[in-house]
Amino acid sequence: ELRDLASKHPNLVLVKLDVANPSAITDAAKIVEEKLNGTGLNLLINNAGIYTPAASLDTVDTEEMIRTYKTNAVGPLLMAQAFLPLLKKAARESTEKGLSCSKAAIINISTIMGSIEKTPESFCKPAISYRCSKAALNMLTKCQALTYGEAGILCMALHPGWVKTDMGSQEADLTVDTSVRGLLSVLPILSEKHSGTLLNWEGKAIPW
Repeated sequence: ELRDLASKHPNLVLVKLDVANPSAITDAAKIVEEKLNGTGLNLLINNAGIYTPAASLDTVDTEEMIRTYKTNAVGPLLMAQAFLPLLKKAARESTEKGLSCSKAAIINISTIMGSIEKTPESFCKPAISYRCSKAALNMLTKCQALTYGEAGILCMALHPGWVKTDMGSQEADLTVDTSVRGLLSVLPILSEKHSGTLLNWEGKAIPW
């Protein structure tokens, strides 16, 4: 489906990437730099994630925890490191004041299931490895905001909702279209006041 889309839109470039593979991240950053042809990168969205709903406290093992952390927490960390020079370049060359997605931003796709305060409301499915990795991603986001904000880069996390995808299943509340339209309406209104926060697809704040 992505290839079909790219064939219809010449400005859409597909880059092979496995966020659990550090060398693949480095290679992807080099390709993106070449495609940008001297300009900076305005927006990096870390969307990759894996989810094992049945991973309970009794059953989850070392391999499952490490596998999930590699994709959900370590991946976004390494992605930001690799693309940071391009994001800084965009921020330096921008004439906009403050922080925004049109200047330079890192958006980590997180989840309400990574919220420690909200855990009692969503604990019907244990998903221990997923919850812990996303809580780690939320901490990473906060640290990125405090560090990269000085360079003019907005860093925050978004919860897309429970979406009808392969991960979310058809039991989910939202269609892909509803979630994506919501996220796309939130991105343009983000500013420095949203730095280091977690919002949902409607722009409402979620506590850590």
